[in-house]
Amino acid sequence: MRLLKFFIIILSCVVVSSCIPHKDTVYLQNKDNSNTDSLQNNLSEMQKPYRIQIGDILNIRIKVLDQKDAQIFNPTGEENLNASSAERAYFDGFSVDLHGNIRIPELGEISVLGYTADEIRLLIEKKLLDEQFKKTANIFVTVKLAGLRFVANGEVGNPGTKTMFQDRVNIFEALANSGEIAQTGNRKEVMIVRQYPQGQKIYNLDLTDINVMKSPYYYIQNNDMIYVKPLKQKSWGTGLTGSQTITTLITIVGIVTTSFLLIDRL
Repeated sequence: MRLLKFFIIILSCVVVSSCIPHKDTVYLQNKDNSNTDSLQNNLSEMQKPYRIQIGDILNIRIKVLDQKDAQIFNPTGEENLNASSAERAYFDGFSVDLHGNIRIPELGEISVLGYTADEIRLLIEKKLLDEQFKKTANIFVTVKLAGLRFVANGEVGNPGTKTMFQDRVNIFEALANSGEIAQTGNRKEVMIVRQYPQGQKIYNLDLTDINVMKSPYYYIQNNDMIYVKPLKQKSWGTGLTGSQTITTLITIVGIVTTSFLLIDRL
């Protein structure tokens, strides 16, 4: 009887400790009863414009009143008809070299390192007006990142390098595009490795807390790396839910009992 009670206690402890709590799988919990309306209002204030880095690819389009005069500036893309959107962006875009410059036909090299897309647009418009066109040409320039690229690794359904053709992507959109966090993923410690001209910075996000929306890392940036750490329950191998754990332990107890009976008969 004492042995049976001992097994029941051990079984209960293992079940409780090995199962993943429900609160660890729910996103955006209001843990400190914060005002969710104020969180929403502060999102636009916290999002700072992205500044161009070495290795980025820019999509630049120039339009004028007589579009024939602007053909030299705009790639046609005819040679890449079978390429994907990401491949076309790579081949048709303007890459930022190791010196922080891009090369544009007729305009030559332009330093763009540390500039925002809007600042680059104004810079190109000024050079075009100074060197190529008159104001009557009605110049219209657009400058965008050729896709927002990031890497997702760890406990996600579809790890690897992803490209999303949006101006802003939050961490939940990025993870959804990477196959979501697996059941064994730690939603309380999602690591963001962000690139800066001075080096890299690492930050951990708690996606179960609604205050994650206040974080400057809530919106990902180009070249971010997202790493989802595994939960300790994964390494234990006893199961992720109560039923899985009980099934595993019953199997183990059955094997141990059978072994004792066989040894006892010898």
